[in-house]
Amino acid sequence: MTDAAPFIFATCQVGAEGALKREFTLRWSECHPAFMRPGFVTFKVTSDEKHAAPPGEGAIFARAVAHTLGRITSDEQQEKLKEVWDLAGQRKYEGLHVWHRDAAKPGRRDYEPGLLPEDKEIAADLRALRPELSLPGYVEEGALVLDVVVVYQDLWFVGWHQATAAPHTGWPGGFAMIAMPPDAVSRTYLKMEEALRWAQFPLAAGQLCAEIGSAPGGASQALLARGLVVIGIDPADMHKAVLANPNFRHIKKRGHEVQRREFRKVRWLTCDVNLPPSYTLDTVEAIVTHGEVHVRGVILTLKLPDWDLVARIPEYLFRVRGWGFHDVRARQLHHNRQEFTVAALRKRGEG
Repeated sequence: MTDAAPFIFATCQVGAEGALKREFTLRWSECHPAFMRPGFVTFKVTSDEKHAAPPGEGAIFARAVAHTLGRITSDEQQEKLKEVWDLAGQRKYEGLHVWHRDAAKPGRRDYEPGLLPEDKEIAADLRALRPELSLPGYVEEGALVLDVVVVYQDLWFVGWHQATAAPHTGWPGGFAMIAMPPDAVSRTYLKMEEALRWAQFPLAAGQLCAEIGSAPGGASQALLARGLVVIGIDPADMHKAVLANPNFRHIKKRGHEVQRREFRKVRWLTCDVNLPPSYTLDTVEAIVTHGEVHVRGVILTLKLPDWDLVARIPEYLFRVRGWGFHDVRARQLHHNRQEFTVAALRKRGEG
């Protein structure tokens, strides 16, 4: 096994650094915050244990986590590229991830986190220096990845990680690059599509999905594109393009106002409403724990109007497990704003 470095680095949403540090402190006591910039935090690892996956893998608020190999402070581009390979050493890498830390909070002046054209250029230049290697961007589980994060133009951090079963560890910087379809009615299409790719639910065409908080319909479009039949639940109006889809039905009510018989054949349920987590959890719990309802999986967006609510996340996840879901995961998707997503799945035949 490759030896772990005494430091790791993690990238995150701008503004989520405190949440990330708090999470590390609670879950990985061997990690101690060190260097920090907006959207970027390093941690000193005091444990002697060696990890293929760095401590912090699975952190809710980390976009990507890597063992640190070193930093580069040169101003000259070619020198920086050469230094990357000097730091990389002799490991047998199977992938190359290059990305910039987030430049701003999502939505600020229409800023959307993700890979930049410059990231692809840097990756191409690095590959040109090692033409004998085949290092793709997206990698499968188990691949050893060389990581390069651009903190500033004159400050790069280099590291490595091994991709796990979680798909975001195979995406450069943890970013699922999803193109907005020309007919998408809102950016919630991107959020739902990323959530579906991350959750990896065993969806099947023709299954029924209920979406609480569906207006104006971007997320509904992502669900419909997967072949699902969708019930959109929202007191607000849906976009006419969504209403025209024969596999969509609108119930113009709030989630708690809908009669339980509407959920009898629902297999998947999503909820994204602009209200505190307690409201979302109360609404969904009343549905999925009803004796006549047999939902197999849920995707919930839990808003964080106050970052202090991060302290209650273990309580929220414990509550979801109490509904009978065996696989409960949480992550701040890159299309999330000041919120995070929960995916919960029952074993086949349960519920």
